[in-house]
Amino acid sequence: MAMRIGIGLYPHLLTTDNFKFAAQAGATHVVAHLPGWAKRVGRALPPEAMWTYEELASLKSALNAEGLEFYAIENFEVDHWYDVLLDGPKRDEQIANLQELLRTMGRLGIEVMGYNFSYANVWGRVHGPYARGGARTPAYLEAQAPAQTPIPKGTVWSVQYDPSAPEGDIGTVSEEVLWERYTRFLHDMIPVAEEANVRLAMHPADPPFGVLRGTHRLVWKPEQYQKFFDLYPSHHHCAEFCQGTIAEMNGEMDVYQAIDSYTAQKKIAYVHFRNVRGTVPNYIEEFVDTGDVDMVKALRIYHKNGFDGVLIPDHAPEMTCGAPWHAGIAYTLGWMRAAIGIIESE
Repeated sequence: MAMRIGIGLYPHLLTTDNFKFAAQAGATHVVAHLPGWAKRVGRALPPEAMWTYEELASLKSALNAEGLEFYAIENFEVDHWYDVLLDGPKRDEQIANLQELLRTMGRLGIEVMGYNFSYANVWGRVHGPYARGGARTPAYLEAQAPAQTPIPKGTVWSVQYDPSAPEGDIGTVSEEVLWERYTRFLHDMIPVAEEANVRLAMHPADPPFGVLRGTHRLVWKPEQYQKFFDLYPSHHHCAEFCQGTIAEMNGEMDVYQAIDSYTAQKKIAYVHFRNVRGTVPNYIEEFVDTGDVDMVKALRIYHKNGFDGVLIPDHAPEMTCGAPWHAGIAYTLGWMRAAIGIIESE
């Protein structure tokens, strides 16, 4: 099976017009970033309520109507799993709900659940006219990074889940505690994922720092994915491989070695196909054809190792026009479609 081209859509982009746009631009698969989606559709349920079979089936039907496949969900709601992250009193209840989500996804044929097991999540980036021609794009610039304040109680991922939480912060989270909590999560979730035939795919630390806001981070060097995979050997325990984040790291493996190793092991479910310029603590997200990474070389490695998952342009520089996001994504999808077509025909 050939590499497949997809698109990532955030809640405000989950509309019929954007589904049509995705199909017109050459995408065939959708990765739906669902945190915040329930509020946008006027859902009359408490925030901790899991997405239902009917809700996900309706979204799948809308995508299928435009010729798109509902391939993956990206990220749980904070309200779904804050005590899984923090090892709090609702942990077991929240794990049971996450397990039920995997079963629902399996019934619907949604293949992948992407997630990021972290406390600070994506933090400290700035947006500005840093890409080619002054296109607006995310960047991490050390001189502009905010102070690393501790994470307040009642908050993870910069999202407040408990407005009545007492004053203070969650304190530090050591590397040992983080990996222990994560290992428990895997042992609870992977057997259900295997039963449901849904792959659990984890995003690396973004931005790739070992510690952020007093909390340690998983996979902030490319080679650390191997420790991650070895925790629970299973086809259903794999990577949401953010190639851009991997390229931003300063590890022993370069981005090409990481792609080669992890595609050869069949451990990548889908790829955030993004180019960057620079590495931590200073990097800029670039157009697909102007960053430090030879993206054609990268695609040749995916192809050589038989990668048949989905590649999406998770972000793209926004172009100066009436539809900045659409123009940037369409440019990237067109480049990807042309490059993959040439490589697969050789």
